[in-house]
Amino acid sequence: MIGGRASWKLHVTAQNNIAVLQTCISFLCNEKRRTLQALYTPNATATSYSKSSILSRSRFSSVSERKDDSVACVSFSSTYDYNVRMGELGRRGNVSAARKLFESMPERDKVSYASMISIYLKNDEFQKAERLYYEIPDGMRSIVADSAMVHAYAKAGRTDRAREIFYEMPERNAFSWTSLISGYFKLGRVADALELFGEMPEREKNEITWTNVVLGLGRNGLIDEARSAFDRMPVKNVVAWTSMIKAYVENHLVDEALKLFHEMPQYNLYSWNIIIYGLLDENRVNEAKELFDSMPWRNTVSWTTMVTGLARNGMVELARRYFDQMPNKDVSAWNAMITAYTDEGRMCEASELFNLMSGRNIVTWNAIIDGYAKDRQEDEAFRHFIWMLHSCIRPNETSLTSLLTSCRGLVGVLQVHGLVVRLGFDKEKAMANTLITMYLEVALQAFAKMLRSGHTPDEITLIGVLSACSHAGLVKKGQMIFDSMATYGLEPMPEHYSCLVDILGRAGLVNEAMKVVRKMPPDKYDGAVLGALLGACRLHGNEGLVDHIGDELIALEPASSGGYVLLANVYAASGKWDKFSELRKK
Repeated sequence: MIGGRASWKLHVTAQNNIAVLQTCISFLCNEKRRTLQALYTPNATATSYSKSSILSRSRFSSVSERKDDSVACVSFSSTYDYNVRMGELGRRGNVSAARKLFESMPERDKVSYASMISIYLKNDEFQKAERLYYEIPDGMRSIVADSAMVHAYAKAGRTDRAREIFYEMPERNAFSWTSLISGYFKLGRVADALELFGEMPEREKNEITWTNVVLGLGRNGLIDEARSAFDRMPVKNVVAWTSMIKAYVENHLVDEALKLFHEMPQYNLYSWNIIIYGLLDENRVNEAKELFDSMPWRNTVSWTTMVTGLARNGMVELARRYFDQMPNKDVSAWNAMITAYTDEGRMCEASELFNLMSGRNIVTWNAIIDGYAKDRQEDEAFRHFIWMLHSCIRPNETSLTSLLTSCRGLVGVLQVHGLVVRLGFDKEKAMANTLITMYLEVALQAFAKMLRSGHTPDEITLIGVLSACSHAGLVKKGQMIFDSMATYGLEPMPEHYSCLVDILGRAGLVNEAMKVVRKMPPDKYDGAVLGALLGACRLHGNEGLVDHIGDELIALEPASSGGYVLLANVYAASGKWDKFSELRKK
């Protein structure tokens, strides 16, 4: 039987080793796994989950969709009639029926292909649209299909492909020009956007084009250029004025936005809402309230902007008063109030609103789960997560991160880790970092429990704990544990010094790490310690120390390739290719 120090050493080491812990998932995830398993098992009467979509076809399929599917098999007298019916199906969002009708057409024309491509794109089925576009027979391509694909590629950030189609088009319209210009602005390719705008025929430049230029320049921080474009506009409608105000607001120039707002010849609701948002974003609450009270009419966005802005500024009680006055509360307003309460740890009020709310979305569920996680109520966080699954809402990365941070022990972390893998989020960098952090916290909890139980750690246990502190960014705790070694009758080994240097180095305390190295006993001085110090210098840009430490590392261990490789990587990362080449010759 393993007991005492050895068992605790194995316990901490196992928890600090992610690869080992992953193999334990199938053994330890029993209780909540059984609860969740049914939710992920497709059957004839319940909604199932998949990586691609949250809802599969179920018994809740609408009668209208079934009727649409049957109409897709009906014959029409002309291609025109087919196209009209296909367009109707597309507007209803019934892509399947539209596709069946398209495939059943005895003859297709340019409108047929353009309509089907547009239906795919409007329903976010980009790959199907792309495939059909390249299947269009010669002579059947049209300006509508070409423009739709230019817009889709530009919107997806694939501006080079959009540009290819754009310049292959026999004729272009304002929509295709504007789509590519907007795509360039979205990627920060301002020079390309302005060059294309300069090429665009003046007769094609409409209010939408000019508005996109103003917004594009503003979003890239070129506010003076945006104002210049606004001033050059031949015709300024209310949308153009609002776009310039929005550009000012997005660049935190609220005074300029307010001045322009008061110069507007006429207002729309969006212009009122954006200026109120800008004032609230700068914590100018009284001015925002005055404008809100002077609005001739308000919509749901107006009220939600006030509620969200007040809540974001910590004025929760005032936000609640506006929320209670709202004639029609939308999901964003509910979410803003729930989040405001959870941020202040007022889970009773948050839970009360949550239970009153109908039409909850993923943001709502994430807010309440995150609130319980911050309030250290693991059971409530898990209960609401399972409730969310029963409500046919598919978790996203935020849901799982919040659930993970609610865990107070190894079993909970393992259960969530299993879900992370199952739902396909295990390759996400942020999720991986959160998992590692939680495993490290569990290891530190085990270490604290070990000490409370009266067990004495040994050198190996403390290496694992110090490593956990390093990866978790716990500087003071790591220093305290290192300093406590003497109380356990232990003398620090090179590995302990290396961990301490790494703890300080990761936190940017390079000078403190240097002091630790200089005070080390000579017999503890090795390449691992210097390697940790070199890594800290690279991480925080202390290039002046890199050469000195690198030379010392190689001199200390001339036969080891590790020092050469580490130093070469540091040189490559900092762009010192001459020194990189020189080192490779050694």
